[in-house]
Amino acid sequence: MSEENSYIGKNCSKLFKAAYENRYTWDTNFCGYKGICTWTNGDEEVQGLFSLGKDLKANVTEIENEIISKAISSQLWEVAIHRVKRSFDQVHGENTFLGGDMNELGLEVLVGGKNSGDKYRIKDNVVTMVYRHIHGNIVEIFTKETIETGSGYLSRKYTSQYYDTTTKLPKGNRSIFVDEFVPLNENGPWALSTRTIEKENPNNNNNSSIEKYCFLNLSILK
Repeated sequence: MSEENSYIGKNCSKLFKAAYENRYTWDTNFCGYKGICTWTNGDEEVQGLFSLGKDLKANVTEIENEIISKAISSQLWEVAIHRVKRSFDQVHGENTFLGGDMNELGLEVLVGGKNSGDKYRIKDNVVTMVYRHIHGNIVEIFTKETIETGSGYLSRKYTSQYYDTTTKLPKGNRSIFVDEFVPLNENGPWALSTRTIEKENPNNNNNSSIEKYCFLNLSILK
């Protein structure tokens, strides 16, 4: 019997905390990085320069299309915000965690307290599913593949879907993310090198849209 099975119907804070702390995060002295950025949708491709500061603000230059420039900045920020090291008590100190059922994704973690109604799944010390109320929506994320850095895991392939909090119906199309990361030095820190986002079209399986972001010649800011 797996360790997760023993937490069904019980307080599983210890197990969830271990999975939370197994996520890869940057050291607190991380000062940012820079490089070349490219974006393509298969029909159009642009290239520019970027920097991401210690404050996690991205600066993209040499790309005239403001929509694409903002999209690149948004992806950099979204990845960076998940690399910030925040203690379990800072994030979840006002929550409780109860083990629910088990399936192929692992143990269901039912959240009570401040974030009551949220839930997760954990398997082999990895958070495999996230179901959270955020910014007036519900977001559901399933992690399919991970990268092991030696200092925690990074999600490599995952899906994301938003839902209406009242009707629980999908809002927009499901997105499929495939990320690749590289260490900026021999022992890290690790940074995003490519991100491919496929937005499914449920009315036409052959007509999904794909965007690809690449980050090259990466170096740490001094």
